[in-house]
Amino acid sequence: MAARQAAGKSVEIRLAHSPDSDDAFMFYGLATRKVRTPGLKFTHVLADIETLNQAAKEERYDVTAMSFHAYAYLRDKYLLLDCGASFGENYGPIIVAARNIKKDGLAGRRVAVPGTLTTATLALRLFEPRAEPVPMPFDRIMEAVQQGPEKSGVEAGLLIHEGQLIYAQAGLHRVADLGQWWWERTHLPLPLGANTMRRALGPELGRQAARAIRLSVRYALEHREEALNYAMQFARDMDVEQADKFVGMYVNRWTLGYGEDGRKAVNELLRQGAEAGIIPGPAEPEFLSEESL
Repeated sequence: MAARQAAGKSVEIRLAHSPDSDDAFMFYGLATRKVRTPGLKFTHVLADIETLNQAAKEERYDVTAMSFHAYAYLRDKYLLLDCGASFGENYGPIIVAARNIKKDGLAGRRVAVPGTLTTATLALRLFEPRAEPVPMPFDRIMEAVQQGPEKSGVEAGLLIHEGQLIYAQAGLHRVADLGQWWWERTHLPLPLGANTMRRALGPELGRQAARAIRLSVRYALEHREEALNYAMQFARDMDVEQADKFVGMYVNRWTLGYGEDGRKAVNELLRQGAEAGIIPGPAEPEFLSEESL
């Protein structure tokens, strides 16, 4: 769906992202119009990340959050924006089970995953290619693991979003932190999700949208308390302290810009995924030029 001219000759940009506290925090400035965007009118669309990954196949939104795993299949339709990305720096998606399972004990086990195109699933397949991923909505995974294989059909689950912080409250045991595993393997942060733009939008509109997103992230970081208060309405099952920690994990310096290490991490993730035969090559990602940002 192409960007459209709105009233007053502003261009309407359909901006899609997850209804989670970290994304709500990131886009607080834009959603509440604390950040002004002359010439652009953002219409926010909220959906979970796997839904957005699937919608991206149809180029449904002008600017959209997307898993780096999904980007590998959609690079002909989208460019990566250099802001708004989520990285796990020595932390990330967590594999949990209702009983203690060793890190090397996942071979042959059915593991609930939050969608086939999430980066968490790509990381799991790199970590233990002999595990059997079972896709299901991310917010059903903890319950499925609690129920056990007799009822849910899975012995372990891969948690993203707030599940990374509250799994112990549900009586679950950590099997492995894939962000820690990736750090030990590469000494790089784990790239999880990106903001992307449709190539059809054109570079100038893309740069304007990227500037607006960067301003929104910066505004939230500079007005942390009010942005966190806004984000709490999306903080499923988390108290303020947990939500603050979660936001800090995924809206930080990496979100303002990849930098050399961030781009290197994206390259490395795609390279390893392609070499393992999980995703198509080539591994080289393509970012919207920073010129004029």
